[in-house]
Amino acid sequence: MSRAPLSVVILTKNEEENISACIQSLKGWADEIIVVDDMSADQTVKIAQAMADKVVIKKMDVEGTHRNWAYAQARNSWVLSLDADERMTDELKEEISEELAKNKYFVVYTTPRRNYIGTYWVKGGGWYPSGQIKLLRRDKFKFEDAEVHPRAFVDGPCGHLKNDIIHYSYKDFGDFLNKLNKQTTLEARKWIRTNRKMGRVWISWRAIDRFFRRYIGKKGWKDGYIGFMVAFYDTMYQLISYAKFRQMLDEKKETTENRALKAE
Repeated sequence: MSRAPLSVVILTKNEEENISACIQSLKGWADEIIVVDDMSADQTVKIAQAMADKVVIKKMDVEGTHRNWAYAQARNSWVLSLDADERMTDELKEEISEELAKNKYFVVYTTPRRNYIGTYWVKGGGWYPSGQIKLLRRDKFKFEDAEVHPRAFVDGPCGHLKNDIIHYSYKDFGDFLNKLNKQTTLEARKWIRTNRKMGRVWISWRAIDRFFRRYIGKKGWKDGYIGFMVAFYDTMYQLISYAKFRQMLDEKKETTENRALKAE
């Protein structure tokens, strides 16, 4: 397989268990492999330096801003954005090479993702095909400057690839819960920063709605107890984000009042 005229950008944070396999799935195919590391405390950087074309260390404060900066480090116009827990398949690499050779129209492509919890491929609940923009022209694409789940802004038409990226989303439900805890903190911070108005009634309805949409509407029940837990965690994401949001509001109010008292 000939080298594809694109740069692969991989974001990492303590990914020593994943980074080697991720880069290995790209070797001999991608023109450039870049790892942008978020101050890892393990062996991620050392492993990446032995395998990637470029390794850059930069602390991530805001995910959308960080991703935009990372893509700007690429020497190619086309960028494939990966996380360390994702793997490329030969079928997808061949499809991308063919698309880049003939494409004169699309500026981004979505790619289906085969998401796993442990060794289980989650197909229901909206987890498959779960298409996301992974292949992009960096001059036509930008993420919102948001802490978590940033929106994508695209200047041009979007194509859709057929072959899957393999995504080892979570090692187990403990790992799922740990990541949920981190993401809900970032979600609450985003709500604070954007002055979001969040009420208890509305967030309760949103949490319940998320459960039934994922478990019933998107057929999460087909994945048995795993599908139930995925829907339950989605509900908990809303409730925990709101709890952290209220706590942050209280802390912000207390800080403001203390400053006012000192000013007097």
